[in-house]
Amino acid sequence: MKELNVDVAVIGGGPAGLAAAIEAKEQGVDHVVILERDVELGGILQQCIHDGFGLHRFGKRLSGCGYAHHFIESVAEKAIDVKLKTIVLEITDEKIIYAMNEVDGMMKITCGAIVLAMGCRERTRSQVFIWGTRPSGVLTAGTVQRYINMEGYLPGEKAVILGSGDIGLIMARRMTLEGIEVEGVYEVMKTPGGLTRNISQCLKDFQIPMHLATTVVRIHGNKKMEGVTVAQVDEKRQPIQGTERFIPCDLLVLAVGLIPENELSRQLEVEMDPRTKGPIVDEHFMTSIPGVFAAGNVVTVFDLVDYVSLTGEIAGRGAAKFLQGKLNLDLPAKDVLPGDAVNFVVPQRIRTVNAEDSIPIYFRVKEEMRKVEVTATVDGEVCMRKKHPIALPPEMMVETIQLEKIHEDARELRVSVKVG
Repeated sequence: MKELNVDVAVIGGGPAGLAAAIEAKEQGVDHVVILERDVELGGILQQCIHDGFGLHRFGKRLSGCGYAHHFIESVAEKAIDVKLKTIVLEITDEKIIYAMNEVDGMMKITCGAIVLAMGCRERTRSQVFIWGTRPSGVLTAGTVQRYINMEGYLPGEKAVILGSGDIGLIMARRMTLEGIEVEGVYEVMKTPGGLTRNISQCLKDFQIPMHLATTVVRIHGNKKMEGVTVAQVDEKRQPIQGTERFIPCDLLVLAVGLIPENELSRQLEVEMDPRTKGPIVDEHFMTSIPGVFAAGNVVTVFDLVDYVSLTGEIAGRGAAKFLQGKLNLDLPAKDVLPGDAVNFVVPQRIRTVNAEDSIPIYFRVKEEMRKVEVTATVDGEVCMRKKHPIALPPEMMVETIQLEKIHEDARELRVSVKVG
């Protein structure tokens, strides 16, 4: 077994992992290694040929590939060690990683700090309980995206899309441009799940209908898909008898949500948040295990890659500070909690107090609200107010909190949203 000693190991070479590795290197860390299971860096960005990436960071519209290229170039310039086609098998609480690839074989990597940046995965058919046979032609939106954009393969002629997640909306447009007929998008909820701009640019501009409070209840076909049955749903999301409709098609595209990829996190027994399905992190994006950090979609699913990169930088900077002994781990953590109308918040804990720095708080609202006021309170006392014209569940909100406003004896910071 090959044995290595590194200062910071980053698991995952997507946007969060790339940003974390670069930031750790810029903060003076000598040996940084990225462990990536794919054949190239960039993660999901490499199959995203559409534009709209990087508006916050670069002030211009880039493709996913173009956005990733900026970071991949920086990794090369800084001589950061990269191990591709590498599978991480285990992480111990002593910060030892067991991994393998075809070049090095089995590896034992002893780390000073670890950044978890494994990203997220798509929900599958079995996770949304669709009845019927198991023919070919049932694919997740990300798989269809890879087939078309990277493999040059058209997986069908007529498609139905279940779910209104952003990848599904983008692929509705992409399939239409490639000549695949998209019959419609079916969403079980009463409101869409994707960004407003994607609904406008990918559906309305191409006259693709969206059917809300409607879902696929059955798949038809043996070896090859012959069609699906859709039905409207009631307030409990149960199919309404008499509303069923058969749609002939040879492709069902699932865009039914994303889940943080946290098998390694759970194996390591880091504390998890049931709301986000990711690790609980502090303002440095350090998990409940000292020296183990998490960033990007492994923490919670973000809608903008700019936020993913920012959390990667925070985690990379935190890992450097941990190695340099600049994190005071003896300070009691203060809880960051979701208040009225807020579904979850990230980070969930804060240790630093009376500092000049500020931190971003990411959160999502539970339902669509207009003319809202966001407030942050420290033990009931308001420390921040900000008004917004609209708040939507699919769109991540972020507010900056000045740490100097959180006094040393504070117990909690709570973020709330209300109309007014």
